[in-house]
Amino acid sequence: MTYKAKAGRNTRRKFLKGAAVAGAVVATPAVVHAQGPISMRWQSTWPSKDIFHEYALDFAKKINDMTGGDLKIEVLPAGAVVPAFGLLEAVSKGTLDGGHGVLVYHYGKQTALALWGSGPGYAMDANMLLSWHKYGGGKELLEKLYASIGANVVSFPYGPMPTQPLGWYKKPITKVEDFQGLKFRTVGISIDVFQAMGAAVNALPGGEIVAAMDRGLLDAAEFNNASSDRILGFADVSKVCMLQSYHQNAEQFEIMFNKDKYNALPEKMRAIIANGVEAASQDMSWKAIDRYSKDYVELQTKDKVRFYKTPDAVLKRQLEVYDDVVAKKSAENALFKEIAQSQIAFAKRATQWEQDTVVSRKMAFDHYFGPQAKPIKL
Repeated sequence: MTYKAKAGRNTRRKFLKGAAVAGAVVATPAVVHAQGPISMRWQSTWPSKDIFHEYALDFAKKINDMTGGDLKIEVLPAGAVVPAFGLLEAVSKGTLDGGHGVLVYHYGKQTALALWGSGPGYAMDANMLLSWHKYGGGKELLEKLYASIGANVVSFPYGPMPTQPLGWYKKPITKVEDFQGLKFRTVGISIDVFQAMGAAVNALPGGEIVAAMDRGLLDAAEFNNASSDRILGFADVSKVCMLQSYHQNAEQFEIMFNKDKYNALPEKMRAIIANGVEAASQDMSWKAIDRYSKDYVELQTKDKVRFYKTPDAVLKRQLEVYDDVVAKKSAENALFKEIAQSQIAFAKRATQWEQDTVVSRKMAFDHYFGPQAKPIKL
């Protein structure tokens, strides 16, 4: 064989070898693509018509879009798989891959979980409480808390809620004594607070409250906001709503994943989720301002609901009773005490800064829209 023939054969061998390698490289994406997207089945703790379930769908869409469809989260409404209060156990066991709710709904599993939003927040609003969670040690404490009860979950608190109303009543609340013997719905530490104020408390999920009031099983109830309350039908069973309260002054939502399912996701996808939570958190706040303010007007004009400010005496009593409840829970539960102490330390610094720095907007509101306001000339 001539040198030229050998060179030609070697060249062909190199080409075929290279083509085989190239073919393997080209085939790899086809294998990955054939596996398809990762699917997750979730449930919220909210009825499908509630704006809260809409928030859950908003989050899922953001993640689905940001991953380019590589992760597909389907969100079912409360009761589709498990009852609203059964979400934590279902996600932990893997019956569900994740869910959308509030930490206070797990109060029966560990009372300290209610410190993420059920109470006055030591003068913090919900956004400040989320700041404590991310930068003040709350994240690590929540992981420790879930580990203490064997919950196999990854939790992302998000979505700061505005101050919640004192609730819906047959007649206006004018004094603390009005709670004596009142059959009342609330959840979390607020159960202990309202019981100490004389109420007979029944903890119910959001979708069951109006029916219970309609049947006379409840005299009064609190849930959350103008949009949820209007959609769920509170105005059909009551025409009196008391605004402002300390029982849930700083609550936020919770995005929850089964830990095994979450840890099995690619690192890039977990990063998208973490950042997507924060994007959804801010978007939810913006949507809430728009929708709640519209429904607040609708409740007054179309549904003829009368709104009243909660008397200062009631607000003050809430704070006093809450302190007693926290002292008792802290004595019984070392983790509860550790979390409360962490919140207090952060709140003392953050709220002092806020009080000294942020101007009260009431003067500006009165100037532009108050009874003595002059027409705005543009």
